This record gives sequence, C-alpha cells and structure tokens, in this order.
Amino acid sequence: MQRLDTKLSGLVHLAPIVHGDARGFFVESYREDVWAANGVTTTFVQDNHSRSGQGVVRGMHFSLGAGQAKLVRCGRGTIWDVVVDLRRGSPTYGEHEAFTLDDVEGHQLFVPVGFAHGFCVLSEVADVMYKVSNYYDPAVERGFRWDDPAVAIPWPPEVEHLVSERDATAPLLAEVEGDLAFDDDSNS
Repeated sequence: MQRLDTKLSGLVHLAPIVHGDARGFFVESYREDVWAANGVTTTFVQDNHSRSGQGVVRGMHFSLGAGQAKLVRCGRGTIWDVVVDLRRGSPTYGEHEAFTLDDVEGHQLFVPVGFAHGFCVLSEVADVMYKVSNYYDPAVERGFRWDDPAVAIPWPPEVEHLVSERDATAPLLAEVEGDLAFDDDSNS
C-alpha cells in the first residue's frame, strides 16, 4: 500500500497493490492494520454501495456532529471524486481537492468528518462503495449546492452533468456556514 500526497490535511489517499494477470486481479480493498499504519484508525459500522450512470453528480454531502467519516472506492468504472474542507478554523476551509478513482488502480480515499463529499461519473456506469464511521441519520445530513460559484469546483466538462433535484436546489455553502458543527474527534 502506498500513501499518496494530498493538498488538504486529514485526507488519506492510498494506492493498494493490485495483483493482476490475464485472468483478472486481486486486491485487498480494506485491511485494518495497513490503514491504521497510514493514520486511519476509524471504526467503520456500515458499508454503502451506489450505482450511477455517466454524468451523474452526487454531492456535496456531509453530516453534522459526529458525522460520517468515509472510506471511498470505485469498484466499477471511473469517478471524479471531490471533497471540500468544512472545518472552521482550518487554513484550507472552503477549498476543494479532487481525485480520480477507478476499478483499475483501485485507489481509495479516506474522507474525515468535517469534509463535504461528492463525485461525478466519467465512465458509462460506476459502482461506488464506501465504508462509514456512523450510521446514517437524516437529522444531521446536510449539503450545499454542487455548483456553488464561491466554492468553484471544476466539474469535469467532458460529460453532461445529471443532478438530482435535491442537489440542484441545495443551499449555497455561505447559507449553511453558520450551522457547521463537527465533533473534534474526526479520525477515531
């Protein structure tokens, strides 16, 4: 497993070893001791799986309070995965960073509590799997508009963006800033 550089502190981007030949491949998609050695000591309680077609944009989502740290991978296809730092007082507050996740390299991204998360599907179809640190709770789920001009995420222009009504009509980040409150312990 190789840890790759990230611009935003707290993110962990890992490239696993993919063992492949003419028959296919094998990869360890999660191994607690390896992740812990790379700084991720989070206990995960739920696995989620979404399938989306080309151009689908999901985001920008986050949860307040204890939130949900996420360990994200793309098991089929290719996505452009993006996170935004929402931690008050962080020197990178409001900044974004994006990663290409696909089913060939098998890279994974750990997104701590305090970050918004979203993705755009670049392939014909994509299966996105992610582990989360807390159970889903609609009472603390929030989001901001995927195309908020103040955040200026450069969504991939090569696909037509297909966005849910919920994500298209979400408030701007400036409209939810006053509500941002996350537990301090974002990586355990």
